[in-house]
Amino acid sequence: MFYRENGQFKTSYRADQQIFPIAQDRWAILGIIAFAAIGIPLLADDYLFRAILIPFLILSLAAIGVNILVGYCGQISLGSGAFMAVGAYMAYNTFVRIDDMPLIVALLSGGFFAMLAGVVFGIPSLRVKGLYLAVATLAAQFFFDWAFARIDWFTNNSTSGSVAVSNLTLLGWRIDTPVEKYLFCLGFLVVFGLLAKNLVRGAIGREWMAIRDMDVAAAVIGIRPMYAKLTAFAVSSFIIGVAGALWAFVHLGSWEPLAFGIDRSFQLLFIVIIGGLGSIMGCFFGAAFIIVLPIFLNQFLPWAGGVFGISISTAMVSHAEFMIFGALIVWFLIKEPHGLAKLWSVGKQKLRLWPFPH
Repeated sequence: MFYRENGQFKTSYRADQQIFPIAQDRWAILGIIAFAAIGIPLLADDYLFRAILIPFLILSLAAIGVNILVGYCGQISLGSGAFMAVGAYMAYNTFVRIDDMPLIVALLSGGFFAMLAGVVFGIPSLRVKGLYLAVATLAAQFFFDWAFARIDWFTNNSTSGSVAVSNLTLLGWRIDTPVEKYLFCLGFLVVFGLLAKNLVRGAIGREWMAIRDMDVAAAVIGIRPMYAKLTAFAVSSFIIGVAGALWAFVHLGSWEPLAFGIDRSFQLLFIVIIGGLGSIMGCFFGAAFIIVLPIFLNQFLPWAGGVFGISISTAMVSHAEFMIFGALIVWFLIKEPHGLAKLWSVGKQKLRLWPFPH
């Protein structure tokens, strides 16, 4: 009864096409953002920020980039970890090689160079699709893994092969504590989330979805496949590159190429599949699921083993994580291919009619 549109009249086209046309949704989103910015810093401890909240924000941002390419444009990509690495290393080089480089400009420069890399490796999408395109993007993963591990320029001639950043400042504000890092990442996520939502609702977003549904029919009605596919690669890689720079600068502090290996690409793809292809909201659901489930299993499995008198080692817990992830992905692909976002949408539809039968 509390989730109804009764009395909410739209008197203009702009009001009818706004991101959240139902007033309850608008207030709920504003409340969530306000609680995330004010309430969580007052309630959470350092462990919660470092282990859950900051990784959740950054992986959600990266998942938005992956979802634009895979979910909205239908171009399968297995090179997301490589584009995160490009964003991290190029932001690092911009930050350390240019004096007095502002932090935000350095992070955005990482996204810019990741965008260039994404466009280059997105060119094969003009001729191939499906698994062949996945292999082409996988080549980007192996190429950049090799480049960042072998070319000393990217690591500023570091003898250990790892790089580090420190003394992050924004307009004189030192970003040192977990709370400050969390708020910094939250600002990026809110801005890029709103931009992505508006993009997929606009003309370019409709072109991406037309290419996803049937590229031949889209070309017949006047949509340029080259433009649509390359813009999807560009926007997706830019967002993923910024997320990679945040992961390196804010979450890790010091890193090496293994931090952005192929496991990271698969992790982002799993987030999108579990959360829901073609849904910005699904990126948040999938990231929360991927972050929270391993922590839950690490606590629950040893406890359950103790209850039943079974000794469960750390290695067994790690293997159980992979098995449960695999089983859940298969289950989602079979039972709910649209992921958790579809379940959320169905629940909202039921609330709009409750308590009447439907």
